[in-house]
Amino acid sequence: MHSPNLTEDNIARIRDLFPGCVTEARDGDGSVKLAVDFDQLRQELSSSIVEGPQERYHLNWPGKREALLTSNAPIAKTLRPVREESVGFDTTKNLFIEGDNLDALKLLQETYLGKVKLIYIDPPYNTGKDFIYKDDFSTDVGDYLQQSNQADSERGRLVANTEANGRFHSDWLSMVYPRLKLARNLLRDDGAILISIDDNEADNLRKVCDEVFGEENFIGQIVWQRSKKGDSKLIAKVHEYILCYVRDKESVLASGIWRRPKEGAEQVLSKYSELKASLGANHEAIRAEIQAWYKQLPNDDPRKAHKHYNWSDDRGLYFAADFAGPDDGRESRPRHDILHPVTGKSCKKPSTGWRWDEEKTKWALAQTPPRIHFGLNETTIPTRKSYLFEIDSEPYSSVFYRDGRSATLEVEELVGKGWFPFPKNTDVLTELIELVTKPDDIILDFFAGSGSTGHAVMKVNQTHGSKRRFILAQIPEETGRTGYATIADITKKRLREAGKKIAQVAGSTGMDTGFRVLKIDASNMADVYYAPDALDKANLDLFVDNIKPDRTVEDLLFQVMLDWGVDLALPIEQKTIQGKDVFFVDGNALAACFDAHGGVDEAFVKELATHKPLRVVFRDAGFKDSAVKINVEQIFKLLSPSTEVKSI
Repeated sequence: MHSPNLTEDNIARIRDLFPGCVTEARDGDGSVKLAVDFDQLRQELSSSIVEGPQERYHLNWPGKREALLTSNAPIAKTLRPVREESVGFDTTKNLFIEGDNLDALKLLQETYLGKVKLIYIDPPYNTGKDFIYKDDFSTDVGDYLQQSNQADSERGRLVANTEANGRFHSDWLSMVYPRLKLARNLLRDDGAILISIDDNEADNLRKVCDEVFGEENFIGQIVWQRSKKGDSKLIAKVHEYILCYVRDKESVLASGIWRRPKEGAEQVLSKYSELKASLGANHEAIRAEIQAWYKQLPNDDPRKAHKHYNWSDDRGLYFAADFAGPDDGRESRPRHDILHPVTGKSCKKPSTGWRWDEEKTKWALAQTPPRIHFGLNETTIPTRKSYLFEIDSEPYSSVFYRDGRSATLEVEELVGKGWFPFPKNTDVLTELIELVTKPDDIILDFFAGSGSTGHAVMKVNQTHGSKRRFILAQIPEETGRTGYATIADITKKRLREAGKKIAQVAGSTGMDTGFRVLKIDASNMADVYYAPDALDKANLDLFVDNIKPDRTVEDLLFQVMLDWGVDLALPIEQKTIQGKDVFFVDGNALAACFDAHGGVDEAFVKELATHKPLRVVFRDAGFKDSAVKINVEQIFKLLSPSTEVKSI
């Protein structure tokens, strides 16, 4: 017996925090085993570029360290709510974030850390014709932070990455790498990420994901055939891929296996229920009727694939499945006697023995009704009853066909023709959402495009009466055309129209078809760059009221929600207390008063404290005097001890 291998335990802990820092390395005896990539770990913990590569198995490219540095660098930005572009702002749980998705992922870290069940993204495929995000990796961290504090602008952030570019693959990898690292933090332990990609970067993306999520958390690479034919001088490429990784495979398995409904099974069971309602327990009549029903179905009807389910008993519709053991040459296969229920004689045995041992067979025979199907007499080998309602689902196939043209038609119906040529099929996305998520889960897409993921979430909620939520992020890429100024405008239009269409369907009353629009912008706090000897009275005023003059009280509220990690989709109510406007988020989760006229006195604070909010925030310029500001915390400690107090 040996004591625990503490080195291996420590490596396991590091891999849990930083999967990309554990790799394969050659040991002193020549064997290859898991080891810590200390250079990579130093880079994870450093605010500057770390040099010193060593020989090891990993993916590398020019700019990788700068990309990692970028993912870890902080930004001085915020999310500003836009009521007039939102739908159901006060009641919706869905979010649409307009801006660079790298910034969006950083801003969401505090609030949604470990809370997202499914991430689906459809990033640029790097075909040489599409655009990628241009992150400036040539600057040091100081310059990057200074750039991050500038007024927000998306102009020039997207550039064509042509094949003539000497950094064609490197630039694409440097774009996607930091975004995946930040995305991993948002996933729940049982969460999953699905990424659409094609042959151009599928291989590189697999290696990046192995590093970010851990090779052991790779689930599969789905092949999606989008058409039956294609034009090509050599090989017609009619497919693309969906890569699937999870945050932690063990947690995913513990939360439940993934299954999709068998196509047509639900309709067959519905027909069976009709027959039972009319024919009762006359199972012979039910069998005759359902066989006749199967026969009249077209050969390509998915319901016909279940025609072998035509026997019936008091438990349900079943198939008399093979009861024989596999033909593996084993003489030890169970060969016990099974007596026929009518003749009492031992039934004929299969040459390979029984599938079940004697104990399980006894259990099956003792059920009411029995789970073993017998022929007219003992000369027929018994079979086992396979009930359709018990196996009406199946694993998601790694290969499937779905025509891509229907998705384009769906988008054109909502936003007009010619605006978005290659949207994702919402039917496919609904299947994936149903496969991975449960009724109250959060789904994130930070390459929102035309908004297919948000549309699919609404479809799933409509079908199942669920309350799944979406968070979408899309950069306002300029279209250069009249009609829609940016891609983000197309996304919002599609979501609005899709929501209206779903809301008109019977049974959709009360369903959440709205979304809260939040735009990424520079911080609400005024920038102060003056040296002490350059300050004058006008500049000192910044320290009295350090909020930018163009910012609203709702801008301040959402910045506080971000800073405190409060869910950005919680309901917001505005009340008036002693003539001052106070925001209450989700009842008492947060109370905020941004009065800037010195009207916050002790009487007001005492009344606000009676609401016992979990958190409360004031504006520095709102206090009547410094004595009130000093006494606020003491007042809350006395009247509402659990309240956390902050001022901005």
